[in-house]
Amino acid sequence: MKKWLLFVCLFVSLHGVAVLAQTSADFVWWNPAQSDFPVIEGQAWRGKDILSPYDRLPAEAGKSVRKAVWDLSRNAAGLMIRFRASTDRITVRYVVKGKQSMPHMPATGVSGVDLYAGNSDGDWLWCNGKYAFGDTIQYQFANLEPNDAYHQKGREYRLYLPLYNSVQWLEIGVPKGVTLTPLPVRVDKPIVVYGTSIAQGGCASRAGMAWTSILGRKMDRPLINLAFSGNGRLEKEVVDRVAQIEAKIYVLDCLPNLVSNTDVYTLIVDAVRNLRSKQPTTPILLVEHAGYTDGGVSPLRRKYYTDVNEVMRKAFTQLKGEGIDQLYLLPKSQINLDSDAMVDGTHPSDLGMQQYAEAYERSLRRILNEPSGTVSTTKPRTQSRDSRIYDWQTRHHEILARLKTHPPRIVYLGNSITHYWGGESIAPRAAGADSWKTGLEPLGVQNMGYGWDRIENVLWRVYHGELDGYSAAQVVLMIGTNNLQHNSDAEITAGLKFLVQAIKVRQPTADILLIGILPRRNEEKRLTVLNEELAQMAGEANIHFAQPGLVFLKPDGKIDEALFSDGLHPNAEGYRQFAAKLQPLLKAPEPVLKSKKASR
Repeated sequence: MKKWLLFVCLFVSLHGVAVLAQTSADFVWWNPAQSDFPVIEGQAWRGKDILSPYDRLPAEAGKSVRKAVWDLSRNAAGLMIRFRASTDRITVRYVVKGKQSMPHMPATGVSGVDLYAGNSDGDWLWCNGKYAFGDTIQYQFANLEPNDAYHQKGREYRLYLPLYNSVQWLEIGVPKGVTLTPLPVRVDKPIVVYGTSIAQGGCASRAGMAWTSILGRKMDRPLINLAFSGNGRLEKEVVDRVAQIEAKIYVLDCLPNLVSNTDVYTLIVDAVRNLRSKQPTTPILLVEHAGYTDGGVSPLRRKYYTDVNEVMRKAFTQLKGEGIDQLYLLPKSQINLDSDAMVDGTHPSDLGMQQYAEAYERSLRRILNEPSGTVSTTKPRTQSRDSRIYDWQTRHHEILARLKTHPPRIVYLGNSITHYWGGESIAPRAAGADSWKTGLEPLGVQNMGYGWDRIENVLWRVYHGELDGYSAAQVVLMIGTNNLQHNSDAEITAGLKFLVQAIKVRQPTADILLIGILPRRNEEKRLTVLNEELAQMAGEANIHFAQPGLVFLKPDGKIDEALFSDGLHPNAEGYRQFAAKLQPLLKAPEPVLKSKKASR
């Protein structure tokens, strides 16, 4: 029996070595640390500013922060690598330096990686990896669906790195013949979190289940995790580095490491004043201690968090009284963890991590004016449905760059009917460039249509900067036709109402013109009814509504096929006739008044 077991073990061992050798030979490997452009997301400092490619604090911080903080800053918590590939197999191999941190946290959370794949509708799908821990750790992701229904350009992947260990080197492999395209670090301002072991990720079962990782997916924003297990203490040396980061919002969640500190009040007040002095307008969110799940039966443990939360509320009141704006508080009651949310009464389980993330999402969406509703049309989403023709994210970045140099008078938000009409940025194809040039370009209209966009995709774009930093005279909104196959009329109306409110928040002085959804083949009757509902909604929202698209209908109520290329997109003549109806609805420039001296 012993000989048989020895034979089996030897066979399995040799078979494993053979598989690894074959995998290495059959795969093409990419090392993110050697990329020509930044690809490791979740870092505020890169390149020459850091000692190791996967560090979280700059090298100079090693001289001033405590050793415990410095050592923990070399853990890869919150770091993520994005890439695109059309493949059914992905292998990740890497080496870490460190030990199992906490006996009640799985090795897959401490030292493991975690992979998520995106689909063309902007959803994130978890990938199951078979892992082998050793001197070199390896994760194999097999039987992946390379593409979804829209195109064969592959998927975007997000690889989350270990939460409680330091990555020495890492490579991502795909089969030979597969193209792996590294994706650059996103340019959006990040959510910056300064916290404790809970924010670092203890005790998530895997890297993607840390609440910071979940929140990053929910908000679809970069997130920088500056949490240090047992050492999130609002220290000036760390707050100084936090203040160096241009953030969307700062989150200070350090109370779990300050329950026995007699200077909590001073630490909170000094940290906020320090941060506000360097970043005068960026929102700051202070977070109360979420409590211990054994607090109901342990008076001592209950006293720890109730006392420190009382101090937090006093400090918050003091700071608000000083006139510090954009300062917010997330109380324990709104985090609202249940009794099964922690593995040891202190550190969240995956359930607790999910509850933390949901509480943070609710709070941050209120602060940032980025609400998310209950139906798909009110939930902001990216998309990659038109990747055969253009890249959605690339167009978004091009639009943002153009808005900085060429702020528009009139913004035209829409889908492919707008995108492929004409104007800048130049589309891969343009069916009505002449009518755009003569009718819309002189009015200063910016084409902000994206092929295949639905209402929720425009909502994401609005939340991510496309209406920020300038004042438009008018915003034209023509969206919803791509929702017809997926949503009810009520959901489409609700989504447009949601979107109109988001536009008003960001362009409060602009006139808003909602264009009725254009007639399309076999949908004429439905659209007649739906546009009546949209007109009523526009009246309630106090915005303008018009239907220049009626020009596409014949007397019998059917579309005039002679004005379309495919029953949906107008041809050149269709665009010309539509432009003639639309142009009188667009806001004309204010007349330039001549001075008396010039008029003589």
